Amino acid sequence: MNNRREFMKKTAILGMGIAATPQFGFTASQSEEKIVEAIETRPKVLFFDVNETLLDLTAMKESVGNALGGRKDLLPLWFTTMLQYSLVTTVGGQYNDFGIIGSAALQMVAANHGISLTETEAREAVLTPIRSLPAHQEVKAALSRLKAAGYKLVSFTNSSNIGVETQFKNAGLTAYFEERLSIEDMGKFKPHTDAYKWAARKMGVAPEECMLIAAHGWDIAGGIWAGWRGAFVSRPGAQLYPLAPNPEINESDLNLIADKLIAIK
Repeated sequence: MNNRREFMKKTAILGMGIAATPQFGFTASQSEEKIVEAIETRPKVLFFDVNETLLDLTAMKESVGNALGGRKDLLPLWFTTMLQYSLVTTVGGQYNDFGIIGSAALQMVAANHGISLTETEAREAVLTPIRSLPAHQEVKAALSRLKAAGYKLVSFTNSSNIGVETQFKNAGLTAYFEERLSIEDMGKFKPHTDAYKWAARKMGVAPEECMLIAAHGWDIAGGIWAGWRGAFVSRPGAQLYPLAPNPEINESDLNLIADKLIAIK
C-alpha cells in the first residue's frame, strides 16, 4: 500500500493526479491525500468494455482482412473508420447497430482501395465472426476472482443487446455479469459523455463510484472525462490518449488488473 501511495504522490506532482483528476471532484488546491484516499476506495461497479477487452478479435480481423483482399494493413483504417462514423451517427442524432456501421465502414475502405465488396459480403465479413469470438485466455479466471472478491461486474458496450447476448453465450461469459448494458438502449455511442452518465444512472451509482475497464484509449478517456475511474488493458496495439488524464491502473492483461483491484480493501 505504501508503494501505491507513493505512486499517487508522484503522479500528482507530474500533473496526472490533483491537477488532472476532475473525476474525483477535487481541485488543484486540495490535498493529494484526498486523491490517494479516493484511489484506495473500492469502486462500487466495474464496467467492462467487451470487444478486445474481454473478447479476442483475431477471427474477425482475419475475416475483414480476407474481405479486403488480404490487405491486413488496412485493418487499423477500417476500425478507425468504423469508430469515426459511429461518432458521426451520434453527433448527427442518428443510431445504427455498431456492427452495421462496421460493415458500412468496410465498404468505404474497400472502395477507396479499389476492392470490390458488396453490402452483403461486407456484413458477412463483420457480423458472422463477431458473434462467436472467444474470450482472451486470462479473462474467465480474472472475472471469477473479481466476483469472489465481492465486486459487481457489468458489461458496457457499443454493440447491440442481441449482439452481446450472443457473444457472451458463445464465449461462456454470461454468468460472470450482473447486468449487460448496451448503448442501443440510449442511442449515443461511447465515448460520448452521455453514454457513461446513462450507465451510472442505470446502476444507481455516482460517477466516481464507477470504474471502466477497457482496452481502448478513447473509451478510457471518455470514461474519465465523464467522472469515472479507469483501468486500461494495454493489449498489443492499444494506446492511451496522451491528451487525457491517465487511468489509475494500466496493465497488460485482466489478471494483473484484478490483482490491483482485489488489493484495495
